[in-house]
Amino acid sequence: MRIAVGADHAGWSLKETLVNYLIDRGWDVEDFGTFGPDSVDYPDYADKVAAAVAAGDAERGLLVCGSGQGMCIAANKTQGIRASLAHDVVSARLARQHNDANVLTMGSRFIAQGLAEEILAVWLETPYEGGRHTRRLEKIEQIERRGI
Repeated sequence: MRIAVGADHAGWSLKETLVNYLIDRGWDVEDFGTFGPDSVDYPDYADKVAAAVAAGDAERGLLVCGSGQGMCIAANKTQGIRASLAHDVVSARLARQHNDANVLTMGSRFIAQGLAEEILAVWLETPYEGGRHTRRLEKIEQIERRGI
C-alpha cells in the first residue's frame, strides 16, 4: 500500500520520524514535504497529499502540523477525502471503522513520537466496518457532489 505524507514546519520533525517508521515496516511512502523547519503554509501540503489520495496515486494519506486541525480542514476540501484528526488510538480506530478515513492528521504539539507511531499503526491496520456506516458515507458523498 502506498501512503502520501506531508507536513508543515511545525509537523516536519514528527513527519520525518513517521516516514522512517513506515519505511521500516515496508510501506511505499511518497513524501511531499516539507523537508525542513523553515516556515511554510500547511494548506499547500494538505492539498498535495489529498490530491494524491483522491487521484488514487496513494491509498492513504498522513498529514502533520502543530495541532492537526488545519491540515484536517484543508484536506477535507478535496472531494473524496475523509480526513480525520486523531490524538489517541481510539479515535484513530473509529475513524477507520466507522468513517473509512483515508487521510490521518496529527498534531505534533500534542503527541509524542511513541504514541504517534501507535496511532498510525492502528489507523493503518484497522479495516472499515461497512454495514450501517455505508449509508452515512453515501450521504457525505451526496453533500460533496452538491458542491455548495
